[in-house]
Amino acid sequence: MKVHLIDGTFELFRAYYGAPSSETADGFEVGAVRGLARSLLALLGEPGVTHVAIAFDHVIESFRNDLFPGYKTGDGIDPKLYAQFGPAEDACRALGIVTWPMIEFECDDALATAAARFAEERDVEQVVICSPDKDLTQCVRGTRVVCLDRIRRTTLDEDGVHAKFGVGPASIPDWLALVGDSADGFPGVPRWGAKSASAVLGAYTHLESIPDDPRAWSAKVRGSDALAASLREHREDALLFRRLATLRTDVPLPESLDDLRWRGAPAPDALEGLTAAIVDQSLRDRAASLAARRKTPAHAARSGWME
Repeated sequence: MKVHLIDGTFELFRAYYGAPSSETADGFEVGAVRGLARSLLALLGEPGVTHVAIAFDHVIESFRNDLFPGYKTGDGIDPKLYAQFGPAEDACRALGIVTWPMIEFECDDALATAAARFAEERDVEQVVICSPDKDLTQCVRGTRVVCLDRIRRTTLDEDGVHAKFGVGPASIPDWLALVGDSADGFPGVPRWGAKSASAVLGAYTHLESIPDDPRAWSAKVRGSDALAASLREHREDALLFRRLATLRTDVPLPESLDDLRWRGAPAPDALEGLTAAIVDQSLRDRAASLAARRKTPAHAARSGWME
């Protein structure tokens, strides 16, 4: 079986900026929640999608804000989008999808924890992290844990991470520390860019293994003297940025592998309430149809799903 782990925060943002706006009779914006629900049902209708969970940033701030004052916050998020964070989580629960709302940790930490845990399960063939977020590529393991970009329909396994970033998954936090991550709010080390970080980390893997003296570098990089000087000056910052970029794998997630098996909406009243709230009755019929299909022996055999 495959386990699909969904970046709910990304999916909600994508739906908000990509799906049509829609308001309830009370003037409450629900277009992103509707778009998210439709996207999730489309995923659940794909072959081999049987065990699913989704994680959200219930709030944008996390423990990382205590480590670095410039780390990302919820400031600047459109209030109409922010107001749909809670309803989006409720919608996923109504659809019967295991939902992890993060407060102290981030959404990505939950996905990293789940990927590490369920990759060790004997019955799991592959863990698919549904997100294009480069932070999550550090979770990739061979072809057993991969990242799926649902927009571009591309999958990154370990070879794919090497091809895209010039380093392996284990070096992604170090690479981000050098290059910076504007989305997360840390700047990286001055003078370092993607090419120089890939070349040097390709030789040394981690920051602490990079010699201070560029004459000792086995990687030949243009401007190595300036790069080395900048890293010497900002090494403590780089180590902090790497800590910010390193995903936690110790988030307390109580669900078992069997809990992630999608069985349809658990409570008809909740699903009915969802479809009424987002003004889309077709979701109820679509969810019921998908759940019914999974109970047929032929579909269960094709999907690798059995009750």
